[in-house]
This record gives sequence, structure tokens and C-alpha cells, in this order.
Amino acid sequence: MPRKIEPGEASPQISPFARRVYAALMKVPPGRVITYAALGRRIGCRSPRAIGQALRSNPFAPRVPCHRVIASDLGPGGFSGHTSGPELARKLRLLAAEGVHFKKGRLADERQAVR
Repeated sequence: MPRKIEPGEASPQISPFARRVYAALMKVPPGRVITYAALGRRIGCRSPRAIGQALRSNPFAPRVPCHRVIASDLGPGGFSGHTSGPELARKLRLLAAEGVHFKKGRLADERQAVR
């Protein structure tokens, strides 16, 4: 089980909203993924983009596993603010190491998506 982020270790630049996003994301176990929209619903946020912005500047990675968040179409989405290139390749490697794979740009096993 991931270690809880202690309030004192968080930078003052981290908003209360981002803290809620990170706390909810830490409940997604290895080998599973969640969409930006589903993660938003868990914290009462209707904006997947806001979730993405909070994750883009995640200072706690990989402890707060932002690589486990994917697009609603079950594609890989972005990583570190990029939707292609070495950043996305890194996200796919991290997920593959946890047993999550993509086929033709979509999650290969939809049962791995947390709803």
C-alpha cells in the first residue's frame, strides 16, 4: 500500500484541489487505471482537464501514480503535459511494468479500468 502523503511534506504551491486529486489517485492500485473523468467524479470535479492540470505538475510522482490515469476513450492520454514522444513512452513503460497494456492505442483489457 502506498505511503500517505503527509501535509508537512507538501509544498505550499500545491493547491487543496491538487491534494484531493493526489489523495484519490493513490487509491488506484498497481495494474489498474482510471480515466481523468472518473477520477474527477471521485472528488466532485466535473472537469477532466482540471484533473489533468493537477497531475501535470505532480511533484510526488511516482508515489502519486499519475501514469495510472488515462483518457475517457481508454487511450493512454498524456503524461507530464505531453501526449506523444518520450514522456508518453515512459508512461506506457510504467503501465506495462504493472501489467497494463494498450493495443491499437486503447486499453487492451477494459477490466483494468476503475469505474
